[in-house]
Amino acid sequence: MIKIHEYGTLHPGTLVKRYKRFLVDVEILDKGIVTAFCPNSGSMKGCSDPGSPVRLSFHSDSPERKTLYTLEMVKADNVWVGVNTLLTNVLAHELLKRKLVRELSDYHIIRREITFGGSRLDFFLSDGKRVCYMEVKNVTLRNGNAAEFPDAVTVRGRKHMNALMNAKEQGYDACMLYVVQRPDCDCFRPAADIDPQYSDALRAAQQKGVTIVVYKVRVSPEGICFLEALPLCNRS
Repeated sequence: MIKIHEYGTLHPGTLVKRYKRFLVDVEILDKGIVTAFCPNSGSMKGCSDPGSPVRLSFHSDSPERKTLYTLEMVKADNVWVGVNTLLTNVLAHELLKRKLVRELSDYHIIRREITFGGSRLDFFLSDGKRVCYMEVKNVTLRNGNAAEFPDAVTVRGRKHMNALMNAKEQGYDACMLYVVQRPDCDCFRPAADIDPQYSDALRAAQQKGVTIVVYKVRVSPEGICFLEALPLCNRS
Protein backbone atom coordinates (compact mmCIF):
# COMPACT_ATOMS: atom_id res chain seq x y z
CA MET A 1 0.00 0.00 0.00
CA ILE A 2 1.11 3.57 -0.70
CA LYS A 3 1.37 5.76 2.39
CA ILE A 4 0.05 9.26 1.72
CA HIS A 5 0.11 10.74 5.24
CA GLU A 6 1.93 10.30 8.55
CA TYR A 7 0.51 11.61 11.80
CA GLY A 8 3.52 11.67 14.06
CA THR A 9 2.90 10.92 17.72
CA LEU A 10 -0.72 10.13 18.58
CA HIS A 11 -2.20 9.69 22.04
CA PRO A 12 -4.56 6.78 22.68
CA GLY A 13 -7.74 7.37 24.58
CA THR A 14 -11.39 6.46 25.06
CA LEU A 15 -14.22 8.71 23.91
CA VAL A 16 -16.36 9.96 26.79
CA LYS A 17 -18.71 12.25 24.88
CA ARG A 18 -19.00 14.66 21.98
CA TYR A 19 -20.74 18.00 22.53
CA LYS A 20 -21.14 21.48 21.04
CA ARG A 21 -20.28 19.73 17.74
CA PHE A 22 -16.60 20.70 17.83
CA LEU A 23 -15.61 19.37 21.25
CA VAL A 24 -15.03 15.90 22.66
CA ASP A 25 -14.04 14.69 26.08
CA VAL A 26 -11.55 11.83 25.99
CA GLU A 27 -10.10 9.77 28.81
CA ILE A 28 -6.35 9.28 28.44
CA LEU A 29 -4.48 6.80 30.62
CA ASP A 30 -2.51 8.57 33.37
CA LYS A 31 -3.92 11.97 32.33
CA GLY A 32 -7.60 11.62 33.10
CA ILE A 33 -10.24 13.32 30.97
CA VAL A 34 -9.09 15.96 28.48
CA THR A 35 -11.12 18.13 26.12
CA ALA A 36 -10.12 17.95 22.46
CA PHE A 37 -11.03 19.81 19.29
CA CYS A 38 -13.28 17.76 17.01
CA PRO A 39 -12.62 19.00 13.43
CA ASN A 40 -15.84 17.63 11.94
CA SER A 41 -19.05 19.57 11.34
CA GLY A 42 -21.14 16.49 10.52
CA SER A 43 -23.08 14.25 12.87
CA MET A 44 -20.31 11.62 12.93
CA LYS A 45 -23.07 9.04 12.91
CA GLY A 46 -21.62 5.67 13.92
CA CYS A 47 -18.29 7.28 14.86
CA SER A 48 -19.09 9.06 18.12
CA ASP A 49 -20.26 6.33 20.47
CA PRO A 50 -19.03 6.76 24.07
CA GLY A 51 -16.44 4.14 24.90
CA SER A 52 -14.94 4.07 21.41
CA PRO A 53 -11.13 3.95 21.15
CA VAL A 54 -9.71 7.16 19.69
CA ARG A 55 -6.38 8.71 18.79
CA LEU A 56 -5.51 12.36 19.45
CA SER A 57 -2.77 14.61 18.12
CA PHE A 58 -1.19 17.11 20.52
CA HIS A 59 -0.27 20.69 19.64
CA SER A 60 2.03 22.04 22.32
CA ASP A 61 3.39 24.63 19.85
CA SER A 62 0.02 26.40 19.66
CA PRO A 63 -0.46 28.13 23.03
CA GLU A 64 -3.31 30.25 21.63
CA ARG A 65 -5.47 27.15 21.19
CA LYS A 66 -8.15 26.55 23.79
CA THR A 67 -7.71 22.80 23.34
CA LEU A 68 -4.24 21.36 22.76
CA TYR A 69 -5.55 18.00 21.55
CA THR A 70 -7.26 17.24 18.22
CA LEU A 71 -9.39 14.19 17.50
CA GLU A 72 -7.90 12.39 14.49
CA MET A 73 -9.56 8.97 14.35
CA VAL A 74 -12.19 6.83 16.02
CA LYS A 75 -12.43 3.05 16.01
CA ALA A 76 -15.90 2.04 14.77
CA ASP A 77 -16.97 -1.44 13.67
CA ASN A 78 -13.42 -2.63 14.46
CA VAL A 79 -11.76 -0.29 11.93
CA TRP A 80 -10.11 3.09 12.33
CA VAL A 81 -12.09 5.93 10.75
CA GLY A 82 -10.46 9.28 9.94
CA VAL A 83 -12.77 12.02 11.25
CA ASN A 84 -10.52 15.09 10.84
CA THR A 85 -12.12 16.87 7.88
CA LEU A 86 -9.34 19.48 7.90
CA LEU A 87 -7.05 16.73 6.67
CA THR A 88 -9.21 15.77 3.69
CA ASN A 89 -7.84 18.35 1.25
CA VAL A 90 -4.30 17.45 2.29
CA LEU A 91 -5.02 13.84 1.35
CA ALA A 92 -6.70 14.90 -1.91
CA HIS A 93 -3.70 17.06 -2.83
CA GLU A 94 -1.39 14.13 -2.21
CA LEU A 95 -3.55 11.84 -4.36
CA LEU A 96 -3.50 14.40 -7.18
CA LYS A 97 0.27 15.02 -6.99
CA ARG A 98 1.00 11.31 -7.10
CA LYS A 99 -1.42 10.74 -10.02
CA LEU A 100 -3.37 8.20 -7.95
CA VAL A 101 -6.74 9.56 -9.10
CA ARG A 102 -6.68 8.08 -12.58
CA GLU A 103 -9.61 10.18 -13.80
CA LEU A 104 -7.60 13.34 -13.10
CA SER A 105 -4.09 12.17 -13.91
CA ASP A 106 -3.75 14.48 -16.94
CA TYR A 107 -3.90 17.62 -14.81
CA HIS A 108 -0.49 18.82 -13.68
CA ILE A 109 -1.42 22.33 -12.51
CA ILE A 110 -2.96 22.09 -9.05
CA ARG A 111 -4.19 25.08 -7.04
CA ARG A 112 -6.08 24.96 -3.78
CA GLU A 113 -9.05 26.99 -2.54
CA ILE A 114 -10.35 29.03 -5.45
CA THR A 115 -13.56 31.00 -5.96
CA PHE A 116 -15.99 30.21 -8.74
CA GLY A 117 -19.42 31.77 -9.18
CA GLY A 118 -19.57 33.04 -5.62
CA SER A 119 -18.60 29.66 -4.11
CA ARG A 120 -15.29 28.64 -2.59
CA LEU A 121 -14.19 25.37 -4.17
CA ASP A 122 -11.33 23.18 -3.05
CA PHE A 123 -9.23 22.79 -6.21
CA PHE A 124 -8.48 24.32 -9.59
CA LEU A 125 -6.85 21.86 -11.99
CA SER A 126 -5.45 22.37 -15.47
CA ASP A 127 -3.41 20.54 -18.10
CA GLY A 128 -2.48 23.85 -19.73
CA LYS A 129 -5.56 23.83 -21.94
CA ARG A 130 -8.48 22.34 -20.08
CA VAL A 131 -9.62 23.59 -16.69
CA CYS A 132 -11.33 21.51 -14.02
CA TYR A 133 -12.98 22.75 -10.83
CA MET A 134 -13.10 20.20 -8.02
CA GLU A 135 -14.72 19.88 -4.62
CA VAL A 136 -13.65 17.31 -2.00
CA LYS A 137 -15.71 15.68 0.76
CA ASN A 138 -14.68 13.42 3.62
CA VAL A 139 -16.75 10.26 4.08
CA THR A 140 -17.00 8.45 7.42
CA LEU A 141 -20.52 6.99 7.33
CA ARG A 142 -21.06 3.31 6.53
CA ASN A 143 -24.47 1.73 5.88
CA GLY A 144 -24.22 -1.99 5.21
CA ASN A 145 -21.39 -2.37 2.72
CA ALA A 146 -21.81 1.17 1.37
CA ALA A 147 -20.02 4.39 2.18
CA GLU A 148 -22.52 7.24 2.32
CA PHE A 149 -22.41 11.04 2.31
CA PRO A 150 -23.55 13.22 3.98
CA ASP A 151 -24.06 12.14 7.58
CA ALA A 152 -26.11 15.30 8.26
CA VAL A 153 -28.11 17.75 6.14
CA THR A 154 -25.63 19.95 4.25
CA VAL A 155 -26.83 23.15 2.62
CA ARG A 156 -23.21 24.05 1.96
CA GLY A 157 -22.68 20.74 0.17
CA ARG A 158 -25.60 21.41 -2.16
CA LYS A 159 -24.19 24.87 -2.90
CA HIS A 160 -20.88 23.30 -3.91
CA MET A 161 -22.65 20.77 -6.13
CA ASN A 162 -24.57 23.57 -7.84
CA ALA A 163 -21.30 25.44 -8.42
CA LEU A 164 -19.82 22.37 -10.12
CA MET A 165 -22.90 22.09 -12.35
CA ASN A 166 -22.54 25.76 -13.25
CA ALA A 167 -18.89 25.21 -14.15
CA LYS A 168 -19.87 22.33 -16.42
CA GLU A 169 -22.56 24.42 -18.10
CA GLN A 170 -19.94 27.10 -18.81
CA GLY A 171 -17.72 24.62 -20.62
CA TYR A 172 -15.27 23.69 -17.86
CA ASP A 173 -14.59 20.25 -16.49
CA ALA A 174 -15.96 19.64 -13.00
CA CYS A 175 -15.31 16.89 -10.49
CA MET A 176 -16.64 15.82 -7.12
CA LEU A 177 -14.09 13.73 -5.17
CA TYR A 178 -15.17 11.73 -2.13
CA VAL A 179 -12.39 10.47 0.15
CA VAL A 180 -13.65 7.50 2.16
CA GLN A 181 -11.54 7.35 5.33
CA ARG A 182 -12.41 3.78 6.28
CA PRO A 183 -11.56 0.48 4.54
CA ASP A 184 -14.76 -1.51 5.15
CA CYS A 185 -16.92 -0.23 2.27
CA ASP A 186 -17.40 -1.72 -1.20
CA CYS A 187 -19.30 1.09 -2.97
CA PHE A 188 -20.54 4.65 -2.50
CA ARG A 189 -23.94 6.29 -2.62
CA PRO A 190 -25.55 9.52 -1.39
CA ALA A 191 -27.35 9.22 1.94
CA ALA A 192 -30.80 9.93 0.56
CA ASP A 193 -32.51 9.14 3.86
CA ILE A 194 -30.44 11.81 5.64
CA ASP A 195 -30.42 14.56 2.99
CA PRO A 196 -32.65 13.80 -0.01
CA GLN A 197 -31.95 17.22 -1.53
CA TYR A 198 -28.21 16.56 -1.58
CA SER A 199 -28.87 13.15 -3.11
CA ASP A 200 -30.97 14.78 -5.84
CA ALA A 201 -28.24 17.36 -6.47
CA LEU A 202 -25.62 14.63 -6.87
CA ARG A 203 -27.79 12.74 -9.36
CA ALA A 204 -28.44 15.96 -11.28
CA ALA A 205 -24.71 16.72 -11.36
CA GLN A 206 -24.02 13.27 -12.82
CA GLN A 207 -26.59 13.87 -15.54
CA LYS A 208 -24.97 17.20 -16.41
CA GLY A 209 -21.55 15.58 -16.80
CA VAL A 210 -19.89 16.36 -13.48
CA THR A 211 -17.35 13.59 -12.83
CA ILE A 212 -18.03 11.73 -9.59
CA VAL A 213 -15.01 9.87 -8.22
CA VAL A 214 -14.63 7.99 -4.95
CA TYR A 215 -11.37 6.76 -3.43
CA LYS A 216 -10.86 4.72 -0.27
CA VAL A 217 -7.97 4.98 2.17
CA ARG A 218 -6.90 2.94 5.18
CA VAL A 219 -6.46 4.91 8.39
CA SER A 220 -4.29 3.72 11.28
CA PRO A 221 -2.10 5.31 13.97
CA GLU A 222 0.86 4.54 11.70
CA GLY A 223 -0.53 6.73 8.91
CA ILE A 224 -2.97 6.81 6.01
CA CYS A 225 -2.52 4.54 3.00
CA PHE A 226 -4.12 4.69 -0.43
CA LEU A 227 -6.33 1.69 -1.17
CA GLU A 228 -8.49 1.85 -4.29
CA ALA A 229 -11.31 3.50 -6.19
CA LEU A 230 -14.85 2.66 -5.14
CA PRO A 231 -17.72 2.25 -7.60
CA LEU A 232 -21.08 3.88 -7.15
CA CYS A 233 -23.60 1.49 -5.65
CA ASN A 234 -26.26 0.06 -7.93
CA ARG A 235 -29.56 1.83 -7.43
CA SER A 236 -32.38 -0.39 -6.25
